[in-house]
Amino acid sequence: MWILGIVAGLLIILTIIYLLAIMPRVFKRPDVTPLYGSYYAHRGLHDNESEAPENSMAAFKKAVDAGYGIELDVQLTKDRIPVVFHDETLKRVCGVDGKVRDFTYDELKKFTLLNSNEHIPLFKDFLELVDGKVPLIIEIKIHEKASAVCSAADKLIKEYKGVYCVESFDPRALIWYKKNRPEVIRGQLSSNFNKPGKPEPVTNFIVHYMLANFLAKPDFIAYDHFHKKNISRRLCCNLFGALSVAWTIKSQAQLDNARDSFKLFIFEGFIPKEEP
Repeated sequence: MWILGIVAGLLIILTIIYLLAIMPRVFKRPDVTPLYGSYYAHRGLHDNESEAPENSMAAFKKAVDAGYGIELDVQLTKDRIPVVFHDETLKRVCGVDGKVRDFTYDELKKFTLLNSNEHIPLFKDFLELVDGKVPLIIEIKIHEKASAVCSAADKLIKEYKGVYCVESFDPRALIWYKKNRPEVIRGQLSSNFNKPGKPEPVTNFIVHYMLANFLAKPDFIAYDHFHKKNISRRLCCNLFGALSVAWTIKSQAQLDNARDSFKLFIFEGFIPKEEP
């Protein structure tokens, strides 16, 4: 009988440790309501077969004109200039071998995006284009030191007057904002990374279940909507009250299916019918 008591005690202790590990920010949480009232166009209101491909100024202008919020990606060039680009490498979008951080901005701006005449935007130019007209979800891409990209991007972000939040798959970006700009709404991105055969299984397990939240203290959880039943996501949002964000919704049917589990929606490839 005493063995059952020990096992029960250990399970209780492990449960408490787990809950403390995934706990988002619950005290002094910033007001997230300004983010409501918009759908968020994933990498702009883009069509990769058109003159407004993903993360292009044309796609961002289309989103602004349509009144949609925008989700975008920020990373650094070789000369430490923040640009808007999703992939770590240039091959898929620009047809060029190499990584974004291997080129200076003067070199990068010569490349075009997919089948368009658009070029990789400066983050500075993007912010000037939007000019507070729609809310932003800014994903920080960490490929080297988190402090480098966070500090470079935030020099521009802190001067921006519109509604925005930051997010990242890498908890180090959130930790940087927790330390340096705690007033900024920050979010943990995640999905089902806990798959057999994937590299860095320990890191993937931690990110999948958001076990670094005790360090990052996110205000919202942006999760792949196909894995909305993830226990850590549900506890963060339903028990601890973190804002729930769905990515990436690609049809009206997916949007309708996600409504019962999420409050904000990042979409692409269709135009949502109902009001957010």
